[in-house]
This record gives sequence, structure tokens and C-alpha cells, in this order.
Amino acid sequence: MRVVLQVVKNASVTIDEKIYSRINEGFLLLVGFNNEDNEEVVRKVIDKIISLRVFMDENGKTNLAFLDLDKEILCVSQFTLYADIKKGRRPSFINAMRPENATKLYDYCLEYLRSKVNKVEGGVFGADMKVSLVNDGPFTLMIDSKEL
Repeated sequence: MRVVLQVVKNASVTIDEKIYSRINEGFLLLVGFNNEDNEEVVRKVIDKIISLRVFMDENGKTNLAFLDLDKEILCVSQFTLYADIKKGRRPSFINAMRPENATKLYDYCLEYLRSKVNKVEGGVFGADMKVSLVNDGPFTLMIDSKEL
């Protein structure tokens, strides 16, 4: 599982020119899955993300975790995180989990997030989505389950 985590002032997903979901301050998570991923991997990655100390305390130090604050999460599926660009000029997505399995794992990811966090919004797996955000910082992290 790979995640691009962005600390945001706000973020939204638009589908067919209508806002589908939006959050205020918190995390925008772009998530991708490969064939080795499962529910256990999702739990491990999400637990790590919500415990990361990336928010500023009263002294301007990144000492506060997501769980210490009343923040929100927008989680969007992003199979392109598993693009392979080693050969040629067209990315290969052979390392990305097949859509029929990735849809189920993405749904589980949202379900697990909602069991841990008060406000979680998502996108629509496979839809043509327009994601808008205002970075805070900017503060962006790349997370790979193989590195945890």
C-alpha cells in the first residue's frame, strides 16, 4: 500500500462538475494498492498515519498527532501510485492491484478510517475525479507499507 499524505487546510473531490465530498483541516490521503496488500496492511498503515506527529504545537514544533486534534480526512483511491516508468515512455500499471480487488480494499480502508476518525470522506473508486486542495505548509509525506 502506498499513500501520499498531504496536510491540508481544506480539500474536495468533484465528480461530473459537482462537489462529491469535502473536508476542512486535516489529511488528504491518496491511496494505492498492490497485489500483496490486504486488510492487515491497511490497518497497519492507517494506524501509523493517524498517530504521526505532524501538526504544530503551541511552540511551533511538530509534536501533535492527528488523534490529538479534531481534524478530518479525505481518502481518494490512486492506482497510479504503482506506476512503473522504467521502460519506455508510457507508465505501466502492472504492479497495481486489479480494480475488482482494489475496490474492496479501498472500501475497507474507508470503513477502518471511519472506525478511528470522526470525519472521513472519500471519492468514488474508478471515477474521473477532480481533487482540489490547499496544502498546509506544504507538508507532504510518501508512505509505503513495505517501509513500515
